[in-house]
Amino acid sequence: MHAVLALLAAFPGLAHAAATFDVDHAAQLYLATLSAPAKARSDAYFEGGEWLALWGTLISVALCWFLLRVRLLPKVRTAMHRRGWRPWLGVLACALVFIAADTLLSLPWTFYTSYWRERQYGLMNQSVGAWLGDQAIGLVLSAVLGSVLLLVIYAVIRRYPKHWWLIGTGVVGVTITALVLITPVFIVPLFNTQSELPDGPVRARVVAMAKANNVPSEHIYLVDASRQSDRISANVSGIGPTIRISLNDNLLKQSSVAETAAVMGHELGHYVLGHVWRTIVVLTLLMGLLLWLASRIAPALIRFGGQRWDVRGLADPASLPVLAGVLSVLSLLATPMTNTLIRVDESEADAFGLDVAREPDGFASAAMKLSAYRKIAPGALEEMLFFDHPSGKTRVYMAMQWKKDHVPNAAEVVPPPLPEPKP
Repeated sequence: MHAVLALLAAFPGLAHAAATFDVDHAAQLYLATLSAPAKARSDAYFEGGEWLALWGTLISVALCWFLLRVRLLPKVRTAMHRRGWRPWLGVLACALVFIAADTLLSLPWTFYTSYWRERQYGLMNQSVGAWLGDQAIGLVLSAVLGSVLLLVIYAVIRRYPKHWWLIGTGVVGVTITALVLITPVFIVPLFNTQSELPDGPVRARVVAMAKANNVPSEHIYLVDASRQSDRISANVSGIGPTIRISLNDNLLKQSSVAETAAVMGHELGHYVLGHVWRTIVVLTLLMGLLLWLASRIAPALIRFGGQRWDVRGLADPASLPVLAGVLSVLSLLATPMTNTLIRVDESEADAFGLDVAREPDGFASAAMKLSAYRKIAPGALEEMLFFDHPSGKTRVYMAMQWKKDHVPNAAEVVPPPLPEPKP
């Protein structure tokens, strides 16, 4: 305490700033940049999304029930058996048919949630044709990667009927790791073009921050995300040889150098703090819990369905709709847990980004720009249950507190109003 008093005595300007800078008032100046109509629209969009998660799960369960009632997969299984095909080919066929049927049957719902609703709120730039093209690519990816994963999972179920969920957890962990590895290099380019970020103030800031924190920065990629929407985004993705720094063209076009530096400092924080590996481990363990629960619930449902479903046990690939439906419900129930785990990482990255970029006003301004699709000031319970990132209000207050604590003679900034959302 004596040391602190001595420091304040030696630097009276610092003491004055700490005493006069009002964190609450400075934060309110940023929050006031969002007009009442824009805030109402943002709140409606986000709150509607909370209900979409519930309705989406109910629709998923209903589709699984429908596929069981029409015995689609038992017919595929029986046909493969009559032709004398190997059991693993039967699993592969059931997996492919299920993925295709589920995708096509849920297409109207997907169209509403991912295209029509996004367009209503001015968040979609694609035509229907371009959107369908991306959906087709996604279907092919799901069919290839999903069928291989299910092939392995069902092989484990057959070989270890009592403890399949434990080995399955390891399979899921390997799968998540593999996806993190290949996504930046092989999957993202299927949807968007990536090019080198041009030389300039933004690249110079990003390279300087990356080098100071030992983040690989030989390549910094610019992604043409504006072909889909106007959302700003950036990341440090991949692991090992595929690690890369990326930002989308919306961030570059819509943000100042200070705002972009604040965002990129946050993203660098994920890499430096090891969040990728921690997320892989945590999500794998959580999936292990869900698989354990599914290993208890799914067999009981199969016994309940009996001859009506023609499913002969969990090892039967025709049980896939049962397993998928159970995991859909369990995943929904686990949402508050997953949101909290991700939100902790995001908050840590926020603190890291403020320390690295030293742009508290840029950080606050960037946080406000996310109000186009994130409710800016939720209640504490709502933020805990439904937010996988800190809310805009939380972030603005964090930035202003950092400014008071770290910027000598900190002064309030009166930011300009945010532009009104697109009709």
